[in-house]
Amino acid sequence: MKHRPTKSDLLAAVDRTIPDVIAPGLTVLFCGTNPGLYSAAIGRHYGRPGNRFWPTLHAAGFTLRLFDPSEERELLGLGYGITDVVRRSSAAAGELARAEIVAGGKQLRGKVEKYAPRFLAVLGIGIYRVAFGKPKAEIGLQLERIGDTRVWVLPNPSGLNAHYQPAALVRMFAELHAASRAEAGSSSSR
Repeated sequence: MKHRPTKSDLLAAVDRTIPDVIAPGLTVLFCGTNPGLYSAAIGRHYGRPGNRFWPTLHAAGFTLRLFDPSEERELLGLGYGITDVVRRSSAAAGELARAEIVAGGKQLRGKVEKYAPRFLAVLGIGIYRVAFGKPKAEIGLQLERIGDTRVWVLPNPSGLNAHYQPAALVRMFAELHAASRAEAGSSSSR
């Protein structure tokens, strides 16, 4: 039986961090804003029931089946990883200070330079605009690269993000999946 965090578990999870799911040379490194309290309480990325990350990954073709957050490390074998702009957990992204997000963006750049994924997928246009200093950025492939890593911005898959319905999320994630497969195919034929 899975443990569902209690209210006291959630309160105790404030400012916790979750270890990155990362390795050198990934195809896509997915990057969220920061862990929510539910995720921090269970120690897994995108752990809150209702978060659309795992169903969207599956429906967009990144995984052959729907993964449970407890299986997050299995993504590494598929060439995918997970990190966050801001490491500490909070009840809401609105609790993060602008300076904290900017500092997290600098740390993220260093992480991307070190691990060199083919794509960095930032999940959330707002967090990308602040962390990378790109106030007019739009969803999709960005002109900017970090070393050889292409940067792609996707909508935040949180169930709180009502701007994007599941079908739209899947379509946008599938565009990245297709691009990452095309990139992998072209680099293996060189």
